Amino acid sequence: MSWLEIGNLAVAFCLLVGSGFVTVGVFGLLKFNDPMTRLHAPTKVGTLGIGMFLLASMIHSFLIGDRSYHEPLIMAFLFVTAPISAHFIAKVNIHKRACETPPSPPRDDTWSTLTDPDLEKEAEADAAKAQE
Repeated sequence: MSWLEIGNLAVAFCLLVGSGFVTVGVFGLLKFNDPMTRLHAPTKVGTLGIGMFLLASMIHSFLIGDRSYHEPLIMAFLFVTAPISAHFIAKVNIHKRACETPPSPPRDDTWSTLTDPDLEKEAEADAAKAQE
């Protein structure tokens, strides 16, 4: 068995594993009901599934003798941006009250995610009117 055949098998394996992650992610995105649970599936596809596709592309490029550095840069970009975008999607759902509110921190009342400055101003105005 030559190195070319072993490389082609590695490329096929990476493509199969990546396809499996993408398939599971699509089913998760379609089947879960809550936006917060749906959020889990695409983030795994973004990191693991596409990471395996990019690894297959790197191996294939190496086998044909055309080295490319685009894939590691794409992987780095995905690994940095996927958690940040998931965090912001979750934060929007919490603010829209589209999901169950997470418990407050035990010794910290300055958790700014659920603090609404407009509601605080209205509450202060109502308290001032009540004192008059």
